[in-house]
Amino acid sequence: MDTRRTFIKQGSLLGVAGIINPLEIFAQPKLKETSKEKTKWSDGSRMVVSISMQFESGGQPENAESPFPQNLEAGYKDLPAETWYQYGYKEGIPRMLDNWDKLGIKVTSHMVGTAVLKNPDLAKEVVDRGHEAAAHGMNWSSQYNLSYEDEKKFIKDGAEAIKKTTGFNPVGYNANWLRRGENTLDILQELGFKYHIDDLSRDEPFIIQVKNKDFVVVPYTLRCNDILLIEGKSFSTDQFFNQVKAEFDQLYEESEFKKRQLSISFHDRIGGSPQMVKTAYDLVRYIQKHKGVSFKRKDEIAEMTLFDKLTIKD
Repeated sequence: MDTRRTFIKQGSLLGVAGIINPLEIFAQPKLKETSKEKTKWSDGSRMVVSISMQFESGGQPENAESPFPQNLEAGYKDLPAETWYQYGYKEGIPRMLDNWDKLGIKVTSHMVGTAVLKNPDLAKEVVDRGHEAAAHGMNWSSQYNLSYEDEKKFIKDGAEAIKKTTGFNPVGYNANWLRRGENTLDILQELGFKYHIDDLSRDEPFIIQVKNKDFVVVPYTLRCNDILLIEGKSFSTDQFFNQVKAEFDQLYEESEFKKRQLSISFHDRIGGSPQMVKTAYDLVRYIQKHKGVSFKRKDEIAEMTLFDKLTIKD
């Protein structure tokens, strides 16, 4: 107590003498101002949006999962479910392609090899209209449980189906339900791929080491994915719109000082429905009103990431 009284008394005397303002004695110390350095993409974008368009229908196994109850007796073919998948290439992809043209954006289409071979003209049209063709396996079977050589063949066959059909050499990869195996990345590096998307750990692309070489991770999404929200959780289109909008709004705020990427995913038989295409149009138009936002294919993102000195390396 004596020390505090002495301190106050001395402060009062100094104030009377005009040396200091006594109120300043108890003022909060000024914090050192810290300036955040604005982090932008190497092309000057404030934020990047990446849209996926899954080209899968036609490559599904017999009696694949669908909106219909899974109560079909063994030995019978699920004929209505087949028509649900057919919608993907008869209506879904063509409608989405027109929508992307209307919006003036390019997307990445993850293509299943057998789906491409079943609908080669449509697959080629995707590429001819300026979109990226990325590999998505030869079919819908799992690959994480394959031997090194079998998995390598599985990936290579799917990529070659795309190249033979469209003329586009895929450099990006997406495993079925993101479930890659322990050998997948080594195989992708060996086959000349530049990136994969089977990773949910960041909201910006980053570089990892695979076989002692740089390999890009362009993060994917489940939060802004129609197969999870619309088909899996029965979201309405309004709910889907608001969820993606909220994701964008937060990332856009963060993008003032951090490199941020928003991923949105549409599947041919789901995202290609009239209601979802209208919702996608409204979403993209909303996003396009924000300054500094660019829409990029994932191969473009991977290329920028490889040559950006500010890229995170894990």
